[in-house]
Amino acid sequence: MSVYKNPKTGKWYCIFRVTDWTGKRKQVKKSGFARRADALEYERDMLAKESGSLDMTFGALVDLYMADVKPRLRPTTYDSKVWTFEKKILPYFRDQNVVDITPAKIRKWQAEMMSRGYAPTYLKTMHGQMVAVFNYAMKYYSLPSNPAVAAGSMGKRNADDMDFWTLDEFERFIAGMDGDPTASMAFNLLFWTGMREGELLALTLNDVDFKRSGVHIRRSYTRLGQEDLIQEPKTPKSRRFIPCPAFLMDMLRDFSARLYEYDPEERLFPFTKHWVNEQLKRCCKRTGVKVIRVHDIRHSHASMLVDSGADPLLIADRLGHEKVSTTLGTYSHLYPDRGQALASTLGDLKAQHDREAGAASPPVYDDPPTPEPDF
Repeated sequence: MSVYKNPKTGKWYCIFRVTDWTGKRKQVKKSGFARRADALEYERDMLAKESGSLDMTFGALVDLYMADVKPRLRPTTYDSKVWTFEKKILPYFRDQNVVDITPAKIRKWQAEMMSRGYAPTYLKTMHGQMVAVFNYAMKYYSLPSNPAVAAGSMGKRNADDMDFWTLDEFERFIAGMDGDPTASMAFNLLFWTGMREGELLALTLNDVDFKRSGVHIRRSYTRLGQEDLIQEPKTPKSRRFIPCPAFLMDMLRDFSARLYEYDPEERLFPFTKHWVNEQLKRCCKRTGVKVIRVHDIRHSHASMLVDSGADPLLIADRLGHEKVSTTLGTYSHLYPDRGQALASTLGDLKAQHDREAGAASPPVYDDPPTPEPDF
């Protein structure tokens, strides 16, 4: 027997040995259980985890999965995963054995999540986490099939509606920041480059290339807890050079000339995302421009490029998308009249061809000879 009761505290504890992934035997001791059954369950889960057996709870599988992905993810991505599992998934499946979780049970969980009114994109994210953890179990613990895939998806990858500003709306918005050159510079960069908010907040003067007239995106800023993190951009494609129009470079020259005792390696905008969001809301209230998310300014830039007829490959490079399909899938619906405009262009080409053909002498064809009867 490996489970015992401490006579002094009245709590249960367990002591047992396991063989870890390096082949070494080690002793595990865990105390503080209120019930003997809890201590036994902990022992069973630990033995199952170390042996690679599916005779473990879903909670134990998530622990293994999170330990595996942690060194492979950005801290913010990992933190988001932890929150989703802890708040939205584990309360329903933590104590169920992995092999007992069926597609029908996942469908019931989906129905519960959908009834709460979450955004379709968030529902899709939650389901993606379920698929990922069961894929991990299939690959490394021989789970025969993925019940989350069999249950079918929920939500949508992209929102049906996407808020953005037109150029007129942005000009009204930015006019309300006349007295704040720092905020004005920040929002001009967001709108005219399409960079992400974290990329903006990580910018230094050394990232601004006045010779080539553009900005290098090399890092991204975020705040995790009480710590400021400067990390690699979102994807390898996110490391990029964004060419900028001449007027924006003139703004940057004027802005940088006003900096006092500034180290070119310091952040140009030493603030948090909360500061950016507050600036946006205040200026929208002041100018009457509709409130959008800070990230929607990136959509505004992309939609402006789409409407101008810019090549999707160039848009994808400018935005730092890993695949051009991301660009097309995310922004093609912003201007649904582009299809009609293309049809009109085809009509114009046909009309021009007909006019040019009419100006030339029409070709003359001889009548074909009448065939003699064959008899």
